[in-house]
Amino acid sequence: MSPLNAQNLSSLPDDLPVPAYDRDRLRTGIVHFGVGGFHRAHEAMYLDRLMAEGKALDWAICGVGVMPADARMRDALTAQDGLYTLVVKAPDGTWTPQVIGSIKEYLYAPDDPEAVIEKMASDDVRIVSLTVTEGGYNFNAVTGDFIAENPDVQHDLHSSSPRTHFGLIVEALARRRERGQQPFTIMSCDNIQGNGHVAKRSFVAYATLRDPALGAYVQEHVAFPNSMVDRITPVTTDEDRTEIAARFGVDDAWPVVCEPFTQWVLEDAFPLGRPPFEDAGVQVVEDVEPYELMKLRLLNASHQALCYFGYLSGYRLVHDVAQDPLFADFLLAYMDREATPTLAPVPGIDLGEYKHQLIDRFSNAQVRDTVARLCAESSDRIPKWLVPVIRHNLESGGDILRSTAVVASWARYAEATDEQGRPIDVVDRLRDQLVAIAQRHDEDPLAFIANRELFGDLADNERFVSTYQSVLASLHSKGARATLEDLATAV
Repeated sequence: MSPLNAQNLSSLPDDLPVPAYDRDRLRTGIVHFGVGGFHRAHEAMYLDRLMAEGKALDWAICGVGVMPADARMRDALTAQDGLYTLVVKAPDGTWTPQVIGSIKEYLYAPDDPEAVIEKMASDDVRIVSLTVTEGGYNFNAVTGDFIAENPDVQHDLHSSSPRTHFGLIVEALARRRERGQQPFTIMSCDNIQGNGHVAKRSFVAYATLRDPALGAYVQEHVAFPNSMVDRITPVTTDEDRTEIAARFGVDDAWPVVCEPFTQWVLEDAFPLGRPPFEDAGVQVVEDVEPYELMKLRLLNASHQALCYFGYLSGYRLVHDVAQDPLFADFLLAYMDREATPTLAPVPGIDLGEYKHQLIDRFSNAQVRDTVARLCAESSDRIPKWLVPVIRHNLESGGDILRSTAVVASWARYAEATDEQGRPIDVVDRLRDQLVAIAQRHDEDPLAFIANRELFGDLADNERFVSTYQSVLASLHSKGARATLEDLATAV
């Protein structure tokens, strides 16, 4: 069994593809914050694909971690010279591995924030990209305002050693400005509608808090392209590591597993240039919005539609939920009757085919995505992915039954006890607040949706409230599955 590192590449089994390009020739052109599984199954994979063709050799990635949990990724990637195994799991059971080599280096900001800042201040770096989750942009879900009172933000505003991506990136921009260098592009790869616009608003707000002139500079001179990113990438398990070692003869501390499908739609706004992403299959377009709304309101919102009902019904793996006809029909009804009417035509996409393809993707038993993963951090997801669908249909007179039912299922899940009385591990940055509110349902059935930070004024809408209250009561009296059965017969 060979440990994965640069020295051992030539000794790995012949059926495990490894980088054929000379990694010694790579130069770092991209600094990426948030080197998790998704980034490594997506952006890093596309760059590796280009490098295999002799392109983008000056666009290698320097990964950056800022969270305490990122120390594990630092240790894994440093020991492996940035290399990792990407395994694509097809529905027929085929596993297709490949060693990815596009990550040249990794910096852990708590070890040396100055090294991270100076890396971004280098002339070689022309893009700083981000997968920091929906909550990483630090804005109020209802108002969109930057949360200035965040303790980490306040620390960075008064410290020479930043610990957030805002503090690190804005300091690097400030140094480039002082040195007469052009600013790098900031490229968000997170699942947020208008992720480039959101990133710009947050970084401008932070820079303005630090120095109004610097805020004006970021507003005017820094590019923030929008993008839509899509690939189901579950958390790597110990079972994945063991199976990959057995199948492919490589000892990889942190491989990545993912589905075959991948899509990246990217706005072409890169003043300092970019890799030829289109040569690797990326759709480079003028307007990302139709694609991102399609993905957020069909795929991402459908994930929320299946996860709470699924968990309460006893399912723990996503494919088991999606293969249940009751759940598949519920998802398609939500997509057809509530999400699709909120969408404009999407160039080059057959929405009918896309929706059925989503059910097929969710049903891929090889991926073994967990229901619990989809249930996590709901306070960052529901307001951005599902609430806009409800608002649109309330305004247009459209159907809100199923999307409102998803909100009710989240509220029931947040009570932190399942239908058999067993505890639910609610994973959310607002966990304590949400669970406390949800556990008041007996005395106040509307307590959960009265949270205006998450739902705005929806609790003032009679049609939404009556629908929500009816579904929540059914969840309590009948249970999740029986509630779905009733929804299946609703007109």
